[in-house]
Amino acid sequence: MKLSREIGAAELEALLVELGRQILEQGPESVFPHGSAGVEVEFCPDRAREVLDAGACRLGYCGCKAPELTTLAAYIDHTLLKPEATLAELDKICEEALKNKFASVCVNGAHVKRCAEILAGSGVLVCSVIGFPLGASATEVKCYEARRAIEDGACEIDMVMNVGLLKSGADAAVERDIAAVAEVCHRLGARLKVILETCLLNDAEKVRACEASKRAGADFVKTSTGFNKGGATAADIALMRRTVGDRMGVKASGGVRDQKTAQEMIAAGATRIGASASVAIVKGQSSNSTY
Repeated sequence: MKLSREIGAAELEALLVELGRQILEQGPESVFPHGSAGVEVEFCPDRAREVLDAGACRLGYCGCKAPELTTLAAYIDHTLLKPEATLAELDKICEEALKNKFASVCVNGAHVKRCAEILAGSGVLVCSVIGFPLGASATEVKCYEARRAIEDGACEIDMVMNVGLLKSGADAAVERDIAAVAEVCHRLGARLKVILETCLLNDAEKVRACEASKRAGADFVKTSTGFNKGGATAADIALMRRTVGDRMGVKASGGVRDQKTAQEMIAAGATRIGASASVAIVKGQSSNSTY
């Protein structure tokens, strides 16, 4: 893609997003039909102008590659969300993720940049949570949180749904909230998981939440924050899988502390597991972890 004229920031961002969309959906041959290649640069719309001003004549886009589910570890988001988490503990979970090849580390937004720097180039992703743990933030706040986390290096965003709106029957408002965050995530090359907080919902509400998430363009639905009165169950995973079909991911989180439970969740339809007991799970041990 050779740039032969000066273009504005908005036009440049739209061009890069469309290029990335085509590559992700149809493969590189859709953009480079004759096998031609461009110089690779890290995609960040806010920095694209700096790259061009420095002398680049071509820009390439590379989204965050989803993990291949060939091992149990590849299903797991190694999670540390407790408010008292220290920097040493964050460094430790990154080391554990590198050693075990977990899908990602899942951390609060303030720690994304640190973890992204440690994990750079390893294939282990960084996931962050927004609207956490209540889901009651304004949509604009969730969008800002998502954008900031992605700019700091997050490839996946776990967003807490506005549970109160869903229980009020305001499904259209729930869908708009999710869609706004999905738009930010996809424009910047990240995936979105929607946390339903299933322990607060009846089965009909769980179905409606999954349907709203699907219509809004989310990539995953997820059971729980791990900070409420209940976590994942195999029955909920099966219900969520039936509702969203095969094209969306389903993440089980909250209370998955051993290998047997993790395998039950996968058998029920989970394609991702959120856990702080990740090392114990892959070793076949048990843990008294609270997440």
